[in-house]
Amino acid sequence: MTNIDQSAALRDVSDDLAEATAGSEVEEGFSKSIVVSAVRCLLTYIVFPFVTPFISVAADVGPWIGISLGTFAIFANLFSIRRFWKAQHKWRKPVTVVHVGIIVLLVILVINDLRELIS
Repeated sequence: MTNIDQSAALRDVSDDLAEATAGSEVEEGFSKSIVVSAVRCLLTYIVFPFVTPFISVAADVGPWIGISLGTFAIFANLFSIRRFWKAQHKWRKPVTVVHVGIIVLLVILVINDLRELIS
């Protein structure tokens, strides 16, 4: 193997390693945004309705927390979409569809929380 062949092989290995690292970072961002959305749903549908009455937490707290977590979850999903597209990840289109679906549901939940606060 000549020096040129060796340097080309090293570049290929280096590029593959960089691509794998970028891919895993992008996938980690996807996982985090899904976890944030899941925590928001758990709090909204399990903790607030069933646990808070037992510990005498005011009913007005739920919508505020829902709006805060929902907004944070929306931005986490948008950030994840951005990272997938920036990295040219092979799953960027299906992941974008999943994220957009989650964002639509989160927007509906935030709107419902806002309505509850207004009324």
